[in-house]
Amino acid sequence: MRELNFVSTGNLQWHEREDPVLLAGEDAIVRPIVVSRCDGDTLPLHHRVSRAMAAGLKAGLIDPAVGSICGRVPFQGPFAIGHEAIAEVVSLGADVTGLNVGDKVVVPWSVSCGTCSTCLRGLTSKCLTTRNGRTLAAYGFGPASGSYGGMVSDLLRVPFASHMLVPLPAGLDPLRVASASDNLADAWRTVVPYLQQRPGATVLVLGGGAKSIGLYAAGLAAAHGASAVDYLDTSEDRLARAAKLGANAHRPARNGAVPDRRGYDIVVEATSRTAGIRRAIRATAPGGTCTAVGYYVATNTGVPLMHMYANDITLHLGVSHPRAVLPELLDWINTNDFPAEEVTSSVVSFDDAPQAYSERTTKLVLHRPASITV
Repeated sequence: MRELNFVSTGNLQWHEREDPVLLAGEDAIVRPIVVSRCDGDTLPLHHRVSRAMAAGLKAGLIDPAVGSICGRVPFQGPFAIGHEAIAEVVSLGADVTGLNVGDKVVVPWSVSCGTCSTCLRGLTSKCLTTRNGRTLAAYGFGPASGSYGGMVSDLLRVPFASHMLVPLPAGLDPLRVASASDNLADAWRTVVPYLQQRPGATVLVLGGGAKSIGLYAAGLAAAHGASAVDYLDTSEDRLARAAKLGANAHRPARNGAVPDRRGYDIVVEATSRTAGIRRAIRATAPGGTCTAVGYYVATNTGVPLMHMYANDITLHLGVSHPRAVLPELLDWINTNDFPAEEVTSSVVSFDDAPQAYSERTTKLVLHRPASITV
């Protein structure tokens, strides 16, 4: 079978490997039909960062967590890439329940068992069983995060399939939730739980780094009844998409001021810059919550702790835990007809992945027809 490998910046190739097989009764084999490129994948795709990051790790300028996830030379190719997929079930182990061959399912980016103490707390990306001492157990990050491969593949083996695989609601277009495995679920956790606790809260999204996450967050906030949603970005294309999703779209002010100088109840930091996280915290109203979704690799980010202390601000950072929120997210999108596909900027053939995956666009989606009719 084919598996897309990141070789080096701007260089992706199909590699041939043996088809995966069922290794345990709880395994499933699935065939990805929609694969969405995660915002984080664009870092090595568009920038030659491996050697610089390796030197930074050695010099103590980059946090060692980067190496634990991506290896001592981060993003060193070749490795199988991709970790956002909607797939069709091809075969099932004898112990899998609740699934049938031909089902369309979301495959979460992180691998989890569903029964350990962290999974039961909803921290499915920190599963004790699958990590086995590693920082992450995940698709598409290379061998430091396990031997699961990448999702731009003809076939995937999924362990703990009864838990891992989340069926799409009947009638929900896979292209609408192309990014449910990670970025869409990540955006959900930045705004929806807080708006459920504080109906009508004000929301600020600083976009541009985690490009699709910021847009999804802005749209979800507007759809969940935020009294105001301000979205800041330098991209005219993303500003237009944010406005279409119901946000007030603004270019950042030169002096760093935000539209509401009193501050926002909920702030989403999606610039992926240390300056952005400082700006986001200072834009958070007293008692508010700021969630940062980017990569902040430096050992010193200058987080204004005293400002947070004085204003009772909560800062939340961490990997997304999509398996914990997918049932609610998928049901809500299907019931409310939420147009998440408005964030997608390019849909191309799965077969064209080696050329298309490094395209400089906000949200790339690969697509191919299902092979099983149910």
